[in-house]
Amino acid sequence: MTIPQERIRNFCIIAHIDHGKSTFADRLLEYTHAVDERKIKEQTLDTMDIERERGITIKSVSVRMEYSADDGQLYMLNLIDTPGHVDFSYEVSRSMAACEGALLLVDAAQGVEAQTLANAYKALEQNLEIIPVINKVDLPAADVPSVRSQIEDVIGLPADDALLVSAKTGLGTRETLERVIKLIPPPSGKLQAPLRALIFDAVYNVYRGVVVYLRVVDGSIGPGQKIVFMATGARYEVSEVGSLHPDMVPREGLFAGEVGYLICNIKTLKDTRIGDTVTSAEKPAEQALHGYEEVKPVVFSGMYPAVATDYDELRDALEKLQLNDSSFQYHADSSDALGLGFRLGFLGLLHMEIVQERLEREFGLTLVTTMPNVAYVITKTNGDVITIDKASQMPAAGEISLIEEPYIEADILCPTQYLSTVIELCKRKRGVHVRVDYIGSNRCMAVYQMPLAEIVMDFYDKLKSGTRGYGSLEYRIIGNQPGDLVKLDILLNNEPVDALSTIVHQDSAVRLGRALAQKLRKLIPRQQYEVAIQAAINRKIIVRETISPLRKNVTAKCYGGDITRKRKLLEKQREGKKRMKQIGTVEVPQEAFMALLRVKEDDND
Repeated sequence: MTIPQERIRNFCIIAHIDHGKSTFADRLLEYTHAVDERKIKEQTLDTMDIERERGITIKSVSVRMEYSADDGQLYMLNLIDTPGHVDFSYEVSRSMAACEGALLLVDAAQGVEAQTLANAYKALEQNLEIIPVINKVDLPAADVPSVRSQIEDVIGLPADDALLVSAKTGLGTRETLERVIKLIPPPSGKLQAPLRALIFDAVYNVYRGVVVYLRVVDGSIGPGQKIVFMATGARYEVSEVGSLHPDMVPREGLFAGEVGYLICNIKTLKDTRIGDTVTSAEKPAEQALHGYEEVKPVVFSGMYPAVATDYDELRDALEKLQLNDSSFQYHADSSDALGLGFRLGFLGLLHMEIVQERLEREFGLTLVTTMPNVAYVITKTNGDVITIDKASQMPAAGEISLIEEPYIEADILCPTQYLSTVIELCKRKRGVHVRVDYIGSNRCMAVYQMPLAEIVMDFYDKLKSGTRGYGSLEYRIIGNQPGDLVKLDILLNNEPVDALSTIVHQDSAVRLGRALAQKLRKLIPRQQYEVAIQAAINRKIIVRETISPLRKNVTAKCYGGDITRKRKLLEKQREGKKRMKQIGTVEVPQEAFMALLRVKEDDND
């Protein structure tokens, strides 16, 4: 049975991480019987094991529900559950483009947080109808009046009639569905117009190829229809369309205003562009829909197999993983110390952790990961402009005219008593104060501009520990700014180790070099010969640590006798160690490559 367009509602749930989006989505699915009761489990829409274990949503998921409202009519509700972590904010933007409204979920105990604010502004930019929902009202620490005033003062939405719900008990579920029907407008597309459908996501299925998730804006689409992807010009024949419940259910067609999936024998995700417009090949639309900005990685890291022979397995694993997560990029790379591997680009540090964990868990690989860093733009003295994402690519100091690093503007929400801690942390991270806004009587938002390189290391952990877990962070890239940056090299017996090199600020280079050399002295095992650990800036040695050699007591058998006999044996030993040093190589253990990360964390304490 086809439900008319005026009885369709497309909406998403947006909130800060851990405010109960996925649990509340479970209650909506239960109430509308969209999922069989036997299949309902906690976080039903979180399909990956890693999502369930960490209690976070990584991929947006769409599901269709049918609901008999109080007015006696049957409505089609298309719900999209979105991630809450700042690294996956691109997923939220894409989901919003397929909706007319959003449920803004706010924790009754924690109140408005950084991602609450960021997601609300994204929804306002896309002209969505926002319905404030206060969740976890059954908690003893719930403070509904305070949260209402925060929604009004900080976000600017009227919250007098905000819905009071409990995702845990199901309180307020029916009232929420009725409010969605009453306030969120139906889709405005034209059924008779040429087909235009927006691709908002795509996943790879081993048996079916690429499954495209789309929102039909105008016209209709069905099996056997010839279609064109307007951005790439690729042509396909539709083999199946349907709706998500959240499992795929085939249908005869999708019509204007509906959200569903499309299968048309697409071989890889590279052939699909998120934000592209699907139209009919026979009667194409004149103008494509407004798409999305291309997602660009901001954090880069090298990943190398712990066993050199696993290189091919790592390459195959990355190819398979990218079929389901096209937001990370990779290319082959090599290191003198670590051998063959890959250089990967991520959206943030959590994204990097997720990819690494999936590679190790789903493909059984053991990986060595180098320190994460950001992309720097370098203007050379001859006028050339290059972009580098690791220290070994940095030209010699004499060839560099200007180095620029990416800057972010961070919104940090915290209780007022922790503001001084946040300000001190931002100062240590080279932050520039913009303003402080006070939210009610006991919360505030500090706005700082600072280098992205300082954020990707350990800023989030330091913020959480410094504010007893109450601080939250949202940031956006604001462009590149010049920086007084230098390359810090680590040399072992006068040989630079490229995997331990890093780009640091001039003011902290000596301190970091000394700390790293001391850390490496403890980590690198003693050899049969002396090992010199040196830190250098622009080939100038600034720090040296020495690992003394293992020594056999060659004079043990000399009982008494002439001292010249002992001297002769010691001299012979010294000559042997000198020859060893010339031909020997220092084996650097894997934990030494993570020492740089720990050194930077310790340095900031």
